[in-house]
Amino acid sequence: MNKAHHSVEIDRQFAINLSRGLQVLRAFTPAQYLLGNRELCEKTSLPKATISRLTYTLEQLGYLTRIDRLQKYRLGPGVLMLGYPMLASMEIRHLARPHIEKLAAKTGWTVNLGMLGKLEVVYIDALRIDRGNFLKPDIGSARPLLTTALGRALLFTSTSAQRASILNRLKVEDAAQYAADFPYFEKDRVFYEKNGFCLSRGDWKRNVLAVAVPLNIASDDHLQIGMNCTISTARLTKAELLKNIIPHLFEARHNIERDSGKIVTTSGISL
Repeated sequence: MNKAHHSVEIDRQFAINLSRGLQVLRAFTPAQYLLGNRELCEKTSLPKATISRLTYTLEQLGYLTRIDRLQKYRLGPGVLMLGYPMLASMEIRHLARPHIEKLAAKTGWTVNLGMLGKLEVVYIDALRIDRGNFLKPDIGSARPLLTTALGRALLFTSTSAQRASILNRLKVEDAAQYAADFPYFEKDRVFYEKNGFCLSRGDWKRNVLAVAVPLNIASDDHLQIGMNCTISTARLTKAELLKNIIPHLFEARHNIERDSGKIVTTSGISL
C-alpha cells in the first residue's frame, strides 16, 4: 500500500495531494536530476494521470523546470527558494563558520555541520578541504543515521524516547537494511561512551574515515546539531587520530558551544 494512502487512513488531517507533490520533488536526486513522467511514475508508484497533473502544477509554480528536448523535468529555482529562509535563519551556521574553517585548516579534513532530520542526517554547512573526497558533501545532502559517525552522534544525544521512535521507524522502513546497520550503531555506542566522540572507519562508504561530536548549543528552536570531520582513503591509527585530529575537533566544539552561550564541561577521552 502506498504510504501516503496509509497515512491518510489513520490521520484525517493528512493532506494527500500535498504529500504526492512532495513525493515527486523527493524523487529527484543528484544522480537522477532529470526525470520524465514515466520515471516519476515508477519511482513514486503514483498513476500516470496523477503524475501529469502534479508535474504540470509544480512547473507552473516554479518548483520544476521542463527540458522540452528531453521531455524531462529537473528541480526548479522554487525549491531552492524554499530552503533559503531556513538556512539564513539558522544562527548556528554563522556562529560556527569561523570555527569549522579553523578546524578544516588545522586537520586538512572536510568538515560538516549536520542536523537530525526525520530518518537521516541533513548537512547544513560543509567545508570541503579534502579534495579527494569523492562523496562531495554539500548543504542539503543527506546521510544515513546508523552507519555514519555524525548520524550516530545525533542519535546518542537524543532523548531515549526520541531515539527509540527513530530506530523503530528505520526498522519499519527497511527491516533488512536496519538489521545490517544496527551492529554499527551498537559498536559505536560503546565507543562513544568511553571516548566522547563517534568513529566510522568505512561503515557507510568503504574508504571514508569520519569522526563526529554532537553540539550542545543554546537555541530557541531546539535543533539537534552535530559536527564531523571526514577524509577519504586515510589509514590513521587510533593514536594518530587522537594526537592529530580529535584535540582540534574538541577545541572547535568547545568554541562553538561557548559562543552560542552554552556552558561547556570538558570530558577526558581514552583510546
